[in-house]
Amino acid sequence: MDGIRPYKLSIPQERIDLVKQKLDLANFPDDRIGIWGHRSRKSNVLRNTRREAPTGGRLNGFEPLAIHSVHVKCKVLRVKAIPLIFIHGWLGSFLESLELIPLLTAGANGPYFNVVAPSLADIGFSDALKKIGFDSAKHAEFHHKLMLKLGYNEYVTQGGDWSAVISKFMAVKYGPTHRESCHFNFMWWVSPPEVTQNPFLWLQYSLQSHGELDKERLARRKWFYDEGIGYNNLQSSKPQTIGYALRDSPVGLLAWIYEKMHDWSDGYMWTDDEILTWVSMYGSSNDGPAASGRIYYTGEHQPAD
Repeated sequence: MDGIRPYKLSIPQERIDLVKQKLDLANFPDDRIGIWGHRSRKSNVLRNTRREAPTGGRLNGFEPLAIHSVHVKCKVLRVKAIPLIFIHGWLGSFLESLELIPLLTAGANGPYFNVVAPSLADIGFSDALKKIGFDSAKHAEFHHKLMLKLGYNEYVTQGGDWSAVISKFMAVKYGPTHRESCHFNFMWWVSPPEVTQNPFLWLQYSLQSHGELDKERLARRKWFYDEGIGYNNLQSSKPQTIGYALRDSPVGLLAWIYEKMHDWSDGYMWTDDEILTWVSMYGSSNDGPAASGRIYYTGEHQPAD
């Protein structure tokens, strides 16, 4: 297909050797960096491709961009598979889709999908952007054109975190002509009312009874804003500063990524393999791990109206 070509995931041995050397110098207690090559081989079983970006329309002003994606068609015969674009956020990647793809393309009970799982620009094996301003609307336009290029005039979307924002932009601009439906595993947060903003609503909120689940959610929200939002502030304002540490230090990158994996996954028991695969994907991405935080630097965190 014009503009789409196979892409093999491969980590140069010299890069692996350099990471090992830095881990040794940091006196890191565990050296399992060999998992990089293992996961590359597993990922290459799927159809990895890279595609040059269209330069027309609202994408003008940006250099051509090659996006990596995994494209797996339905394995079940005689069914009409639904085209699904499975988009990730930060600190996710196309790796999120790997365990789900067999269920979506060849599960026991359906429905069945043709799955496209792209890597966002600046993350993983997609190209890095050379300047800021490639906001969620442009990500949405790019992914829409990717689906059209693959022959899917109508499709559904899945999104969480940043990809939920991107997916909503796709709905506003391209649905219902092209985008049939969407699934979000992320909901935009809503703040409790402030007395200075709306005294009556604040009084109603303060006097009403809150169940245990509401109390747990409010406590979790308070924890996040008290202790968990520092990464957002830093990547939104000083991405290059944190970028030096993430690019130069494997230990720093591990700490930065694993902290979120632990705190944001509701007690999911990550295996060493999963942790190192996730972190290694960021460490071995085309433009380095620093690029992954640039999406925050647009200052745009709100969904489309």
